[in-house]
Amino acid sequence: MPTSAFLDAALIVAKQAAHAAADVIARHWRAGTEVEIKSDQTPVTIADREAEAAIKRVLRAAFPDHACYGEEEGREGDGDFLWLIDPIDGTRSFVRGYPMFSTQIALMHRGELVLGVSSASEFGELAWARKGGGAFLDGKPICVADTNAFDAQTAISFGNVKTLSRGAGWNALAGLIQRCGRTRGYGDFYHYHLLARGSLDLVIESDVNILDIAALAVIVREAGGTFSDLAGRELTLATTSVLAGTPALHRQALDLHLIQA
Repeated sequence: MPTSAFLDAALIVAKQAAHAAADVIARHWRAGTEVEIKSDQTPVTIADREAEAAIKRVLRAAFPDHACYGEEEGREGDGDFLWLIDPIDGTRSFVRGYPMFSTQIALMHRGELVLGVSSASEFGELAWARKGGGAFLDGKPICVADTNAFDAQTAISFGNVKTLSRGAGWNALAGLIQRCGRTRGYGDFYHYHLLARGSLDLVIESDVNILDIAALAVIVREAGGTFSDLAGRELTLATTSVLAGTPALHRQALDLHLIQA
């Protein structure tokens, strides 16, 4: 485990990298940019590529021996430290002109997520955390709610659930929804920010990439929440689903077996 001093220094660098990406994104956000469709049918723009390059320049200047795994250029390098980078998580939102997108930067040490920055620069929120240091949103400490039961006051949010909708857990999810007071689909970074600051109680997604959620996992955990995949497993580079919430609700939702391990 890296020292607290190292993680504090790395967090400063990660925030600097996020600010560098924000400058790039702001320029393209105002001017507009052409969109390409990748082989997986997801959109990409020059803003994605330039923002990733800007992030890497900052990270490599401070940590030249660290590896990087970016959304646009894949993995580069090996070693104990791996930076996970999604320059614009929510490119569809970006190209359609609404600010529900963010820059996600996380640090993994020997397979463990230890630091995360979630910068929604055009939306106007910046969240961060490092292992053992608490979670912060716009400079203020945050923590999850103390919700411990599914009832009329419980608020849950869904992101991408296409895979979940095809499985046996779909009916179990419907039953869970009937027990809750409020369901929303905030998506992307936003429902994790809301969860970490106590405004939501549970987040469910069945179709994600680790680059989408790595930083957010650190933030939610440091805010006192529990963050795993839908089967309750620890996050890895191959993770594709999320179950995140208050500790009590995470345990209860896990018992529903929404997806098979």
